[in-house]
Amino acid sequence: MNKKKVVAVLAAVAVVATLFVGCGTKKVETPKTEAPKTETAKSTMMIGLSTDEGGLNDKSFNQSANEGVNKAKAEDGFNYKAIESKKKEDYTANLESLIEEGSALTFAIGYQMSDAMKEVAKNHSDKNFAIVDSVVKLPNVASIVFKEQEGSFLMGVIAGKTTKTNKIGFIGGKDGEMINRFEAGFAAGVKAVNPEAAKGLTSADGKSAGTTVKYADSFDDTNKGYELAKSLYQGGCDVVYHAAGGVGIGLFKAAKELKDGGKVVWAIGVDKDQALTLPVYADVILSSMMKRVDTATYNESKAQVKNAFKGGAVINLGLKEQGVGIAPTSVKNVQKDVLTLVKTYEDKVIAGEIVVPSDRKGVMSFK
Repeated sequence: MNKKKVVAVLAAVAVVATLFVGCGTKKVETPKTEAPKTETAKSTMMIGLSTDEGGLNDKSFNQSANEGVNKAKAEDGFNYKAIESKKKEDYTANLESLIEEGSALTFAIGYQMSDAMKEVAKNHSDKNFAIVDSVVKLPNVASIVFKEQEGSFLMGVIAGKTTKTNKIGFIGGKDGEMINRFEAGFAAGVKAVNPEAAKGLTSADGKSAGTTVKYADSFDDTNKGYELAKSLYQGGCDVVYHAAGGVGIGLFKAAKELKDGGKVVWAIGVDKDQALTLPVYADVILSSMMKRVDTATYNESKAQVKNAFKGGAVINLGLKEQGVGIAPTSVKNVQKDVLTLVKTYEDKVIAGEIVVPSDRKGVMSFK
């Protein structure tokens, strides 16, 4: 075979081989992988909240709770729904309504909702719940309580050093164990710095309220707050502290009218810095006892999103935990030396050198 024929044969063999290879080998396409679509808490979770009778815009307790959840929502993007209760009969129905709408964590704001929380949480053991100002001993409920007496003690120190008449008043929402902590702590604070001014705040028998202690039997009746405040101011009190939610607006209104008429009187707010939430009354608000309900609802909402919610926990927040304290705007109307004294007492409470009484009987023996 000559050279040309050899070359031709080799070329033909190469072509045939190539064809066989092409027929026997299938090109494998690498599939394009997409990131798995994960359903995150950020997009699917719902958190619900039901207020007590004070409503979302009480400028105090419920508003603070609502703001805490909204802050967490702004950061984590979950769905959120809040419902206002107008009366006690609404409590269970509101909680059930939130569960039906898919709430994974449901807040009950206020000790008055304790029975409703027990009932609903038992019926929905697969859901999480949190209640403020009461302890519900169930494995799917976080209970958030505060040492209101400690923050109120500081308000008492301020009132006791500010009064000129040595008569100081207190207005509570509903007369019971929880609001009594505000009353007792306040009376003890006044007693610590001005025993004479504490006489009207102190119970005579450890059971009944003192002569300058009034209860509205409500947390939203501003007219009742106005009437009670007027009677206390007319009776000689020049400083009045409230722990009564929306009722306190009536206190501020009465103080404002008297001040505009030339009389020097003061009011002390609660739960939030009320000189900021109610700026129209800022000139008569001596100070406010901060109760960080917003921090509590914020923390529990974040825990739910992170799958770190702890059912059955009891969270107790006082001065040491920064759950209660003195409002920042206090620097405007409280004398500097009084604020220095308040800090001294705050340090003593945190250190355990002073144990603030939480009931009327404790105030009687407090020294």
